[in-house]
Amino acid sequence: MLDKPKDTETDRGETDEALESEHASGTAARPPLASRLAPTSLTARIAVINILGLLVLAIGILYFNQFRQGLIDARVQSLTTQAQIIAGAIAGSASADTGNIVINPDSLDDFSENAQSEIDPVEGLDFPIDPEKAGPVLRRLLANTNNRARIIDPDGNLIVDSRFLLGGSDLIEAETPSATPPSNAITRWWNSLLDWAFGYDYPVQQEYGLDGNREAPEVAAALNGASVSIVRLNDRREIIVLVSVPVQRFRAVLGALVLSNKGGEIDTVIWAERRIVFLTFGFASLVALLLSVALASTIAKPIRLLSAAAQKVRRGVNTRVEIPDFTRRRDEIGHLSGSLRDMTGALYKRIDAIEAFAADVSHELKNPLTSLRSAVETLSFVKTDEQRQRLIEIVKHDVKRMDRLITDISEASRLDAELARSESAPVDVAKLLGAIVLLSNETAKGVDAEVLLHVQPPGPGQTQDTAWRVLGQDSRLSQVFRNLIDNARSFTAAGSKIHVRLRRTGDDLEVRVEDSGPGIRPENLERVFERFYTDRPEQSFGKNSGLGLAISRQIMDAHKGRIWAENREGRAAADGTRPVLGARFIARLPLLASDWEPPAGK
Repeated sequence: MLDKPKDTETDRGETDEALESEHASGTAARPPLASRLAPTSLTARIAVINILGLLVLAIGILYFNQFRQGLIDARVQSLTTQAQIIAGAIAGSASADTGNIVINPDSLDDFSENAQSEIDPVEGLDFPIDPEKAGPVLRRLLANTNNRARIIDPDGNLIVDSRFLLGGSDLIEAETPSATPPSNAITRWWNSLLDWAFGYDYPVQQEYGLDGNREAPEVAAALNGASVSIVRLNDRREIIVLVSVPVQRFRAVLGALVLSNKGGEIDTVIWAERRIVFLTFGFASLVALLLSVALASTIAKPIRLLSAAAQKVRRGVNTRVEIPDFTRRRDEIGHLSGSLRDMTGALYKRIDAIEAFAADVSHELKNPLTSLRSAVETLSFVKTDEQRQRLIEIVKHDVKRMDRLITDISEASRLDAELARSESAPVDVAKLLGAIVLLSNETAKGVDAEVLLHVQPPGPGQTQDTAWRVLGQDSRLSQVFRNLIDNARSFTAAGSKIHVRLRRTGDDLEVRVEDSGPGIRPENLERVFERFYTDRPEQSFGKNSGLGLAISRQIMDAHKGRIWAENREGRAAADGTRPVLGARFIARLPLLASDWEPPAGK
């Protein structure tokens, strides 16, 4: 987290306060149960909203299709029952005997001989339908309905049509008001759109003529003694159901009765249901739209604020812009806000470190340069060889000091890049420390302290080869341990011992370097890791750049480890004080996981 700078723009502060109040009222007030059940991913939220909208639409369409088919089936059953009743009534009361048989007792022999050849049973016993009797029957049976009935004789002639009722010798056309609402341009356009979207695949019904109707499939089936039902469209593309039944008497087919519902009757009911579906879909769309707007405000607005803040960070020169804090959100926006804040904080820290490093480098280089310039300027005024030799020694000392500073500064400046480029591999710290301690004792001068290595025995289930392995870069870890040993030697008197201890603590590996020097003042235990800081005796002035421990901490941080300093204290005296026995530097590194495998291709 970054502390808000004093010079942050006023509008940014007001925006952050408004956002904090919005999140406080929206997220903090949410009940715990709702907070647990709410999707934590923006992807999940968008998916839930879209699925709900599609689900409402799918259910509406499926329900509409089932309702239409069910309505048609119910209408077929109703018309079939009604048609059978009407056909029976017409066969019983509306037929006429026109072919009577006249028998002459005197010519029975001739009749018996020629009966088969001269009299056809069907023609001789023909019972045609009387239109004058059928009309009133249809009028009474269809009085309270909007159905239409037509009677067709065996030759395909239209005998009776309920739309044109016969009363005596007068032709009367029944009033049949349309069930469809008045049509206008908008209605026609809307009906055309619906017909395109929900168009029926039924064929258009051809109107019956006065004769030649045997070609119609429903008439042909009825005249053959079968009852059929079909679904057709009229000239206005309205659904009509036709039921065709035979008019029979004594198993003789007298004609066909075709009963149909009024055009637009089923469409009116379907339209009412369709309107409900559209209203449901409209309501669901409105809800989805409102939810989408609300969701967009929770996504787009924070992203805009984050983008604006990132642009200000990029353009900022003299100001420190604070990234808006949305970390209380549990979704990707909260994660993004936290990452940007952490990145900006690390960037500002790096900028501060670079500025401080540049200032420290300038200061550290000026000291030897000032001393070197003074020595060179004084060299021309000396009169004795002893003074001249002393000034030459100062010049040599300052040159060496500058060379050491430049080398260490170069090492520290490129350390991050080298750590990022180098590949990590398993490192056996026990073997690495053994080699460093051996080399340190062999190259030590006679006045330097001896270094002793103490390795804790491996625990149960551990082997000497795997107990001390970490993942890292052996050259950099070696640099850390050498720096700690060299630092301990610079404070330890000749003939004393420096102890290097290696042990395991939980999932970490710990290295301790203990000296017997004067220790570290408590206020400087953390400061000794700062760049260019050194607290040494006067005789050691100029021999150290003050970058060794800072570089060591930088390397440990890159290896996800830690390093710190503390004082070694003896037993408490009678007055309660504890004598300082020396300093102790502790470095801890995470152990290599047992299931670690090298990256593919390595």
